[in-house]
Amino acid sequence: MSELLQVKNLNAGYGASSVLFDVNLSIREGEVATLLGRNGMGKSTLVKCLTGWVKPTSGSISFAGEDVTNAPSHKIGKLGLGLVPEGRQIFPTLTVRENLLATASNANGKSWNIERVVALFPRLGERINQMGGTLSGGEQQMLAIGRALMTNPRLLVLDEATEGLAPLIRADIWRALGELKKEKLAMLVIDKDLKALLPLADHHTGLEKGRIAITGTSKELEAQHERLHALIGV
Repeated sequence: MSELLQVKNLNAGYGASSVLFDVNLSIREGEVATLLGRNGMGKSTLVKCLTGWVKPTSGSISFAGEDVTNAPSHKIGKLGLGLVPEGRQIFPTLTVRENLLATASNANGKSWNIERVVALFPRLGERINQMGGTLSGGEQQMLAIGRALMTNPRLLVLDEATEGLAPLIRADIWRALGELKKEKLAMLVIDKDLKALLPLADHHTGLEKGRIAITGTSKELEAQHERLHALIGV
């Protein structure tokens, strides 16, 4: 598998406040990686760097063979980075169908369309003409994932994929991510559900106070059970 994303010695922050310190991360085509850590440890700042919302102070980011360290968000999106943002951020006054069509793209030789999204999340098919703002939190999260898939991404980044959702909804989302893994879609998943993450992901990176605190495969992390749970804070 070829390398899709490479983050090298990344430093970033906001004004005089530094948040990330020499962070390294790589994801190959078809791999599932996780970003672990408690709230406030720098995970969302790293996502903002990957998507072009925050410019690093030093270090580099390459994606799909291009240096995107200081690239604008729209260029990174066109290269194939699809984001499911924290807080979902769907369009509340658009229907489910309109939300999906708003991000539709035929880029990257993929074939995600409304029919495939509805097959992955049948609930969305039942509510296809319903306004986004009237959906439950779990349904909005499904819609946010579907909307990102409609960009036909090469890498899907999910920021807090199941936080605050009911157990049955979480299970449905983890099922869907498992199906996406079978299709060899590369993913970076940010979540705290270790029971779901460990069997899903190929490798993990844990942040603590903006620095890499732990890395490894699921098997390697399971051998550091106490350290891992202290890092996650659950």
